[in-house]
Amino acid sequence: MGTVIAKKGDVPTGGCISIDGPDGKEVALFNVGGEIFALDNTCPHAGGPLGEGSLEATIVTCPWHGWSFDVKTGECQNNPDAPAKCVKISVKGEDVILE
Repeated sequence: MGTVIAKKGDVPTGGCISIDGPDGKEVALFNVGGEIFALDNTCPHAGGPLGEGSLEATIVTCPWHGWSFDVKTGECQNNPDAPAKCVKISVKGEDVILE
């Protein structure tokens, strides 16, 4: 069933935002060409907020120390052993739903 955590229009195309989800879970949402992706908002390197980073194509760069992650897979560009955690979402109409 899931919980609506945002509207698709809340995430600008080519941009990202941080969301406080249910149970204190922080989620980073990314809009890549109109498609929404989600990662845990906490960078695995040092805990920076990925949703406040910069997005270029499918790569988000953490604002704290510059580590970069693919928002589709969580793969870390700096250290393959430190991926960001992908968060399962769905988009129904304008609703972004945390599964």
